[in-house]
This record gives sequence, structure tokens and C-alpha cells, in this order.
Amino acid sequence: MSGRVLCVVSQGVARVTISHPARFNAMSRAMWRDLRRVFDGLRGDASLSAVVVEGEGAHFCAGGDISEYPAFRFEEASLRHFHEQEVWGGLQAVLDCDAPVIALIRGNCMGAGVEIASACDIRLAADDARFGAPIAKLGFPMAPREAQLVSRVMGEVTAREMLLAAAVLPAAELKSRGALHQIVPADALPQTLDRLLGNMASLSPLAARLHKQLFRDLAAGTPMDQLLTGAYDYAGEHEHREGIEAFIGKRAPVFR
Repeated sequence: MSGRVLCVVSQGVARVTISHPARFNAMSRAMWRDLRRVFDGLRGDASLSAVVVEGEGAHFCAGGDISEYPAFRFEEASLRHFHEQEVWGGLQAVLDCDAPVIALIRGNCMGAGVEIASACDIRLAADDARFGAPIAKLGFPMAPREAQLVSRVMGEVTAREMLLAAAVLPAAELKSRGALHQIVPADALPQTLDRLLGNMASLSPLAARLHKQLFRDLAAGTPMDQLLTGAYDYAGEHEHREGIEAFIGKRAPVFR
């Protein structure tokens, strides 16, 4: 069994589950393709207030499924296809999601798990979560696009420590470095997530979409003159007017 990436949508929230429990949710090639398919299917769904990415059971994702590696890693063309099409295809699909994406992290978050978490907007972790990318022990580097993503989100100091020293870091350390948004006791994780989702459900979907696009453009280094073109086209949108009128009228806005 090569594992699966599953998705269930309910009440405006998509729960995406990395499911390969026999290998601590390590990502197989099929699972990377699943990840892309799931997130491509969510793209443009204006009914979503948030997407939650989590691992099945006690772990988020322990890395890649190393048992598959001999079949493709020792030939340049197949290795390139794996990283540029399968892995990056999945990560790019997460990055392209218009709804806010929350990584709910328990247990091991290694290699591929760090990359997936880095593609999410908000990283909420249990206090027993552990992070690393000790692939130098396997004799290969992180692929360029993946390393750029991890370095940008986790920080260059952390990326170098993970990749050059094979460091495995506790959640508290990553929180102190600004790579995690919140850590809570493991048994409090569901309640903390529920509060966060409840808050997000009250917010403007238009604002979320525009912010997500802005963050993508900033990460891509889009020049400011291009960002300013059309930056204020939302002026006449219903959600813009509704939010301001609701505030002035001392009532809750109705965005959806």
C-alpha cells in the first residue's frame, strides 16, 4: 500500500489527510500526485474558509517513502521528473490554494513534511512535534525549489542546520525562530484548531483570496509597479462595502 492523500469538505472547511500510517505518513510518489489532485480540486472554491492539512494518527509526515527510491533516484531524468513534476507539482498546488491553509502538526515532521508545512500559511503544532530534514544521511541534497521554499519560510539559519547538520529540532525551538505560529499541548490541539477555524469562518473570503495572491506575488519578487496595477480594483466589491457598513452599524458582517 503506497498511502493516500484524502480530502473531506464540511461546513466550509476542507480537511486534507496525509495517510500512510505504516510509514509514519511518509510521502510516496502516488501521494505527491494525490496532493496535487486534491489541491487542484479545491482551487477556486469560494465556499472554503480554510483548508487543514494533517497526518493520520500520531505523526504529520516522516519524509519521503525511501522504499521507492531505488526504482527512480539513480537516473537523472527520472529523478528530475520526481522532484520537478511530482513533488513540486504537489507543493505548488498547495501554494496556489486561494483559501488559507493550516498545517496541523503532530509528532514527526521530517523532510517532505517540512516542505508541505512550509507551503501552508499557518503552522499550528503540538508541543511534542519534531522537525528536520536529515537527507544528508541518505547521500543527496534537497532539490532547489524545495530548498528555496523551506529556507524562505523556516529561515535560512534553520534550513542550514537541518540540511548541513541533520539537526532535528523541537517545536519550541522552531516557534522561537518564527517558523511556527503557535504550539500547544497535544491534547489541546483540536480545541485550538476549532477556535482558529471559527474565527476564519467570520472573515472575508475576498480578503483571503487577495492576500493569498499578494503573498504569492511578493514571494515571486514581483515588482511593486506591477503589484500596484489593479491593486484597488476591489473598491466596488460587495464584501468591501459590507465589512465597512457592518462595522459602522455595529453588527456582524455577512460575507457569505
